[in-house]
Amino acid sequence: MPALPASASSNSSWRRHASPASAALSSTPKSLLLLLPVLLLLLFALSRAPDLTFSSASTDVVAAAHSSYSSRHLRPFDCYASPQASPVVANLVEGVPRPFFYSLADMGALPDRPHKNIARLLKGKRFRKPDISETVQGLLAGEVGRGGPPGGVVVDVGANVGMASFAAAVMGFRVVAFEPVFENLQRICDGVYLNRVRDRVVVYHAAASDRVGNITMHKVIGRLDNSAISATGAKLAFKSNEEIAVVVSTIPLDDVIPDTERVLMIKIDVQGWEYHVLRGASKLLSRTKGEAPYLIYEEDERLLQASNTSSQEIRAFLSSVGYNHCTQRGTDAHCTKE
Repeated sequence: MPALPASASSNSSWRRHASPASAALSSTPKSLLLLLPVLLLLLFALSRAPDLTFSSASTDVVAAAHSSYSSRHLRPFDCYASPQASPVVANLVEGVPRPFFYSLADMGALPDRPHKNIARLLKGKRFRKPDISETVQGLLAGEVGRGGPPGGVVVDVGANVGMASFAAAVMGFRVVAFEPVFENLQRICDGVYLNRVRDRVVVYHAAASDRVGNITMHKVIGRLDNSAISATGAKLAFKSNEEIAVVVSTIPLDDVIPDTERVLMIKIDVQGWEYHVLRGASKLLSRTKGEAPYLIYEEDERLLQASNTSSQEIRAFLSSVGYNHCTQRGTDAHCTKE
């Protein structure tokens, strides 16, 4: 909007109401000399202000974390070299002991059918609590309660937008996350920034599997959390949604996690590809009782069958590496070595 011209009366009004100080500034250069020390002091203070960018020390910590989990076949994803997702719709979650931010990847068909969490955000409410976040924090709370800084790693396979990863990271645990859908990966990067966990979260743009290579997966538009290796599995829950075939890298967990690394928990949610992920972690899962990780994986028989596996096949494999105690919680199986 263009500025309106000031009238003569308004100019005279300004002069009439001008303070003595402003009048002095307009009439003599001596006032400017008096202000010079103040300006110099202000410039000095600004030069001493803390740098809001990441320090070299912080960068070194991140580089060390990435090198600890770097596979000879695949490097961790660099959030700072990735195009920024847009728009960013993020919020804290409600109802967990340690709240954290996550950013939405699927917005729904706006504005006709807005995403439920966008509607909550507009009402001033937090995002709904993801069940997996509460589960992860509840299980890890025992580790924190032992005193001292938490040690060990949480592995998040099929990380989606990081609802399990950030639940662990804000508690102080290190996280290695795997997510093959690029749009979801961008939102994980949002969460890395928002939760200040750049030194704790290492992300791979890959599908965890039982071999190194590439595979075609099927990305479900509008429900990226239901994308799957199997085209049939991708369409099971949302048959009307469009799906797109994309080629993604695959990597076994045993190729990424060092033998010396203490792994507390592995969470797997990969729409029917669970058996292949577990096979790719044979060495990790074969660790002795007390050293083997707590295991959470989705056990949905329809999705498993779409990937030519079954819950029975998974249980037989887990038994072969010593996991003989599994309990069912909804569609998730929780397994430990007793």
